[in-house]
Amino acid sequence: MQVLLRQNVKKLGIVGDLVDVKPGYARNFLLPQGLAIAPTAANLKIVEADRKRHLEELAKMREELEAKATLVKGKELTISARANAEGHLYGSIGPAQIEAALASEDIFIDAKYIDLDVPIRQLDKYDVQISFTPEITATIHIWVLPSQDSDKAETPDPDADDDNNDGDDDL
Repeated sequence: MQVLLRQNVKKLGIVGDLVDVKPGYARNFLLPQGLAIAPTAANLKIVEADRKRHLEELAKMREELEAKATLVKGKELTISARANAEGHLYGSIGPAQIEAALASEDIFIDAKYIDLDVPIRQLDKYDVQISFTPEITATIHIWVLPSQDSDKAETPDPDADDDNNDGDDDL
């Protein structure tokens, strides 16, 4: 059965494509969800307008992503994390923490664009790739430094005078 796509459908096609699908897939999913319509002359005009609007949105989105890529390209960020004496982090730094560090500098990028194969677990400098699309990418530099309270544990001083202890330990 042939249908005309009104929206992009993953692994099937983009807006305006005329695709062959099994009748059950068309009747039970594509048509009820409004993802596709029957290929008539009137519907072709409707879908062509949808396709034009979709291409304009893609061009606008591409411009925005290119602007963000030029904004972050070569940016250096510092992230403080708790670490032990050998430089191993107590935890890890992932895309969400990098997104938060960028947001603190008024650069708002979704964590899904940050390519981090494995979480950062060491103090060091890292080059992190941000891929908006396969063609639009930028690299940022992340310095992971120990936080000021990494190895400082607040322990009570045993020699300190306790005002509540008057020497009377009656129970």
